[in-house]
Amino acid sequence: MMPKKVSERLVRNVGKFQQVLKNAKDRDVNESDTVSIIKDMLAEVFGYDKYVDVTSEFAVRGTFCDLAIKIDNKVEFLLEAKAIGLELKENHLRQAIDYGANNGVPWVILTNGIDWRVYKIRFEQPINYDFVCSVNFMDFDTKNDEQLERLFIVCKEGLVKAAREEFHERMLTVNRFVIGALVLTDEVVGAIRRELRKVSGGVLVAPEALSTILKNEVLKRDVLEGEEAEKAQARVKRYYGKAARKQRDKSGKDPRGEEAEDKAKEEPVVDDDQGAAPPEEQAS
Repeated sequence: MMPKKVSERLVRNVGKFQQVLKNAKDRDVNESDTVSIIKDMLAEVFGYDKYVDVTSEFAVRGTFCDLAIKIDNKVEFLLEAKAIGLELKENHLRQAIDYGANNGVPWVILTNGIDWRVYKIRFEQPINYDFVCSVNFMDFDTKNDEQLERLFIVCKEGLVKAAREEFHERMLTVNRFVIGALVLTDEVVGAIRRELRKVSGGVLVAPEALSTILKNEVLKRDVLEGEEAEKAQARVKRYYGKAARKQRDKSGKDPRGEEAEDKAKEEPVVDDDQGAAPPEEQAS
């Protein structure tokens, strides 16, 4: 939970810098002047000591990242800054990711003072990353708790509370890809099947038929296809695989054994193409 003093500081200083940023953009200041504004924002908005916690021109393998936030000698964020009038693009992001990857720093920020984008690097082969969140200071609403939370994950106090890690984990979990993958698991399909049986007065529908309806008629295609969908499906599969192994080791039985026994006792499945007969016709 965000401390009250942090919330008050954010509300108090965001408005101040909205005007500073507007003036700077109107004058189309260069990158060096933009970095000066960003350092002031890190101090007055985000709570860092700009003389102790913020390092300029941080060396990364023969080149330099614009800013680094260091707490107790550990780099917590690398910041790549661009001139305030410059639109942030893919090549700027790649530059920021490369800085973080080459220095072993997972958290990077790309900003032009107005637009702040936070990323978490995944040290895999090849190097990849997650887009965590973004904040536009010119559109920022200090009464919006969700927007305030996005600022908090960059604040010095947020580091102590591991706010960015918690926010990142929630972002990875509570999204349409993971929910779509969960809907298609045996556990959820089985739950829907049981509820349909209650609603219909005993009609049985094959799990495969339900899965087909969910895939083709309920869930959107982009929820089930693409890189993000595949990662979510793999994550859900890993979780249920681990859960099944733990249950098996604990009980010595297949955790789905009871479900298999129940299926064996059930009546023949109604063909979903032909439609389910009313309970009266089934009874006859």
